[in-house]
This record gives sequence, structure tokens and C-alpha cells, in this order.
Amino acid sequence: MKETFSALVQWIADAFTRDGFAHRVLGLPELASTNGLAVDRLMVYVHWLMLALLVGWSLYFAYVLWRFNAARNRTADYEGSKSKIPSYVEYAIVAIEAVLLVGVALPIWAKNVDHFPKPEEATVIQVMAQQFAWNARYPGADGKFGRQDMKLIAENNVFGVDPADAAGKDDVQVFNEIHVPVNKPVLIYLSSKDVIHSVKLVAMRVTQDAIPGLRIPFTFTPTKIGRFQIECAQLCGNGHAAMAGGFVVVESAEAFDSWLKSKSAAAAPVSFE
Repeated sequence: MKETFSALVQWIADAFTRDGFAHRVLGLPELASTNGLAVDRLMVYVHWLMLALLVGWSLYFAYVLWRFNAARNRTADYEGSKSKIPSYVEYAIVAIEAVLLVGVALPIWAKNVDHFPKPEEATVIQVMAQQFAWNARYPGADGKFGRQDMKLIAENNVFGVDPADAAGKDDVQVFNEIHVPVNKPVLIYLSSKDVIHSVKLVAMRVTQDAIPGLRIPFTFTPTKIGRFQIECAQLCGNGHAAMAGGFVVVESAEAFDSWLKSKSAAAAPVSFE
């Protein structure tokens, strides 16, 4: 009984911390990236505001029912309440919402769309969405992507890689499973082969549309080793549900290097000289 009470007290204490409120009360999903922390904080701030409004307006409604009921007001008053407090409260709410929008939400958005890691300091991956899967491409041992041409895109060449370019011979292409090292920025260049798709990585708190003909960058820094599902946030056809078959595998730097080397060796041409 004592252990149960102690656990309940600890749960309540944790619930009223920022992270505890996010995960224990709001039930936010697992967070596995550094950039996602700001997103979770914004959601916590918004929900605290909504909770305050719920309690405040509920108390005000109860007061109005008591203050202006028929038993206390036998004769109708056509002027009503002359108090300025409700107006002041509404102005305060608008101000708080403006602060959350301008001071918190917009900076998060601006950072995500304007500040990208340097390619030499990040894991750079090209991702091509298609009905109904995800293709990923890594530079090989030379650290360079081979030349591409949209005119070369075909069923067996989704990235339009120029076969005549030697720099692309060791590039690595994988299907539905994207490997990245933990605690290192990931820079993804996203496009689509057919229709509009949208990469949604809930654990990383990122979502980005994949648009045919455009190569759109987005970034995140994973902080937890694990296997995280990729969801498509755009209805992209009858097989839309199959897009959930993609995963991002976050692993140690050593495990990632070993995996990439194994894939590079498999992709490298064999010499018979």
C-alpha cells in the first residue's frame, strides 16, 4: 500500500513537470531527436493554455449562473454587466496566443526551413518516394553522389543516376529501410517519382512533403538507437497504407559504418583484370 501511494505521488509530481506533462498526461509519443524537443515544448505550452482556459471559463460560467439567476434578478436589466474584466481577459488570451505564435512557433519553423547542417558534418541521404515505398541513396566510399538526370528516371533507376558517371558506381541504394547513425545530424533531400507523398517521422517530430520534380531538404538529429516507422502523411493512392512499411534504423556510428561498407562492397563493380 505504501509503495502504491509513493508511486502515485511520484506520478503526480512527474506529471506536472514539462516532460512529465507531455508524456504522462498528454500521451505524446516517444521523442528520439534533438529538434523534436522544441516541438514538444510548444505542444505543452498550448495545452497548459487550453487547460487554464477550460478551468477559467468553467468557473466564470458557474459564476454567471449564480450571479444572474432569476432568483437574484426578479427584474430584467437591459444594460447587463458593465464590468471590463471579460474584455481584459480576452485581450490577455490573445496576447498569450500571439506570444506562442510569434515567439515560439515561428522560430521553430524558421529554424527547420532555414538552418541546415553542413553536408560534411551530416549524414546526407537522397530519398525518393514512390507508390508505395521509400527509396534511399547514399554516397559511396568516395563521399560523392553520382551525376543524375531526371530524363533517366525509370522503373529500374528511380534516382535517374547516369550510368556513365564513375562517381556513382559505388553509391548505395536501399529500399524501405534508411539507416542513420545516432547523435549525428541527418540531412535528407526528398523528392517523389510519381505523386505527392509526405514523410512523417513521429519520433523525430518531422514531416515533409515529397513533390515530383523538386528536391526538398529537411533535417533531424536522432538521439535514440532504435527502429522507427516512416508514415506517409498524404493520401497517395489505393496502396497508401503500404507506405508504413518504411523504417528509419538509428544505430551506433560503428554499426552504421559497417552497414554502409557492406552495402558499398555489394554495389561496387567486380573487376576481372
